[in-house]
Amino acid sequence: MLPQEIIRRKRDGHTLSAEQVGEFVAALTDGRISEGQVAAFAMTVFLRGMTTEETVALTLAMRDSGTVLDWRALGVDGPVVDKHSTGGIGDKVSLILGPLLAACGAFVPMISGRGLGHSGGTLDKLESIPGYRVDVDEAIFARVVREVGCAIIGQTKNLAPADRRLYAVRDVTATVESLPLITASILSKKFAEGTHALAMDVKVGNGAFMPDIGSARALANSIVAVANGAGVPTVALITDMDQVLGREVGNALEVAEALAVLAGESCEPRLVDVTLALTAEALVLGGIANDLAAALALAREKLADGSAAEKFARMVFALGGPADIFANRQDLPRAPVVRPVFCPHPGVLAGVDGRAIGLAVIGLGGGRTRADQGIDSRVGFSAFASLGEPVDAAHPICFVHAADAAAAERAATAMLDAVTVADMAPPVAPVVRERIA
Repeated sequence: MLPQEIIRRKRDGHTLSAEQVGEFVAALTDGRISEGQVAAFAMTVFLRGMTTEETVALTLAMRDSGTVLDWRALGVDGPVVDKHSTGGIGDKVSLILGPLLAACGAFVPMISGRGLGHSGGTLDKLESIPGYRVDVDEAIFARVVREVGCAIIGQTKNLAPADRRLYAVRDVTATVESLPLITASILSKKFAEGTHALAMDVKVGNGAFMPDIGSARALANSIVAVANGAGVPTVALITDMDQVLGREVGNALEVAEALAVLAGESCEPRLVDVTLALTAEALVLGGIANDLAAALALAREKLADGSAAEKFARMVFALGGPADIFANRQDLPRAPVVRPVFCPHPGVLAGVDGRAIGLAVIGLGGGRTRADQGIDSRVGFSAFASLGEPVDAAHPICFVHAADAAAAERAATAMLDAVTVADMAPPVAPVVRERIA
């Protein structure tokens, strides 16, 4: 069928067959259709939606538009599992979860992304480690996964190329927010990396792309339905993003916090709770544990005995970083200006505008305003107070890490505008809000 006829059918409200979806994606991949036709298709899906079966077909067609890794053929004899997050402020879960899953006996080929909008990106965090390479080829990726158990890298040009072209058009045609297109974009890359099971972290709150529970639940249900419909067992957790996850926000600062968690040092409980919850789901889905209780016990054991830290250190070294990242933490980039942010009147932290905090990090240079822009991995906010904690002359809201004093002053002002201080804090939501299976 001609591409314009496929667009017409979708425009007129008809359901596309798997063959029609496959034809369109094939033409998208090899350049037989124009940017205008790609944009028209994206807009018709945005306006008309897709059934679960159509979205499964789109996901699998985009998966098959490039290389699909076969881990059995690559010498991996074990469950291949992964996790994906929709992104949030201070979300460094992947840095802890990947090596923790590997320590529990899973293999984790994690394809991650850069910062998007106000949220930070896992690749940007990892690139703050001196020498760490996120742009390796598939041969190196496979070797590290096989020998270490986990590798976190960026999308290679051969994995789901149809998604890369479709997303570039969606980004400039106001069609990013389409649930079927979001679902297919996320899952096509995960399926192309050869994962056997997936734990999905859908963030909800003012620091997330899904600000309300209804939209988060809709996305979680879409991802779970499509992934399971495509034969990849998947569970989604809806997790809270109405405050910073952990205590640190900023690339090198978040790596340092992840290292502290892996090293068994004092850490913010919500960060550990959501990491363990997602790890447990992946272990059960991968057949490593029989139930969530056993999975949690195994994950806690491997976090406490240093096994996960060892996996992280080996991954970093295998991908170009220092031989012992834990012994060389002082080599992580550090900002020249560090200053506390005090509230002008005492109280307790009662509210946090997560999106404003993410934008403040970008204002410091820790994120991008253009795709070709470099970032300053040193900057951000540390020792962030949690909701309900006192903020007064002895207890700062956080510390600003900046390139110079003027930038620190601007960031401190932005931080004061982003928080609410009151005599009492409202009830704090649990970090895991819902489970969708």
